[in-house]
Amino acid sequence: MLASALLSLSLLNATFPLVSQGQTAPADATPNSPAITIVRSGSQAPQNGPADRFTGSVRVQPLFGAKAPSHTSGGLVTFEPGARSAWHSHPVGQVLIVTAGTGWIQSWGGPIQEFHQGDIVLIPPGVKHWHGASPTSSMTHIAIQEESDGSNTTWMEKVSDEQYSHGPAATQEPLKSQGANNMNKEASAIKKTYGDFSPKLVQITDDVLFGDVWERPELSKR
Repeated sequence: MLASALLSLSLLNATFPLVSQGQTAPADATPNSPAITIVRSGSQAPQNGPADRFTGSVRVQPLFGAKAPSHTSGGLVTFEPGARSAWHSHPVGQVLIVTAGTGWIQSWGGPIQEFHQGDIVLIPPGVKHWHGASPTSSMTHIAIQEESDGSNTTWMEKVSDEQYSHGPAATQEPLKSQGANNMNKEASAIKKTYGDFSPKLVQITDDVLFGDVWERPELSKR
């Protein structure tokens, strides 16, 4: 029996190092492999969008930067109503993942298009464009882009109020209706205030201001 016990102990001592070695150094493990990194929520402080690249209130929160061998970076951008980027392009294109609100985007020479929460916007390489919030809603998106020769964006001139005012037709109709309602209210106020003793002023206001100037297509109702 003593011989059997000694034999069992010898077998156990021979087995444990093999099990331990198998657990700590698997055959497919790669020595010195890079560690996985977790960027904790809230650890990246948002910044105001630079005034030469944005119009209105814009907050940019970096999410991750390009780190070799990758050339991809990403950020979370929030536009308040009416805010937008300047015209710009991306050498390798850009992907926008819309997380909240309603936004507008336009390529040079094309119409303004509207997008909403849950939409994904694919911008081809080299296309001159701008994007931002609609006049009545804030908008937040995740922007993902790649670098080429150390740059991921070429910035250009800012989007003018005139360019921005030519929004989608579905959005412009409510603005026109609102403008007509405001016009009627103004006309009624003029008639009520001056109609009894200055009918000529009322006529000029109705015929010239509201009948002509207000309806000129090159003037924004807003």
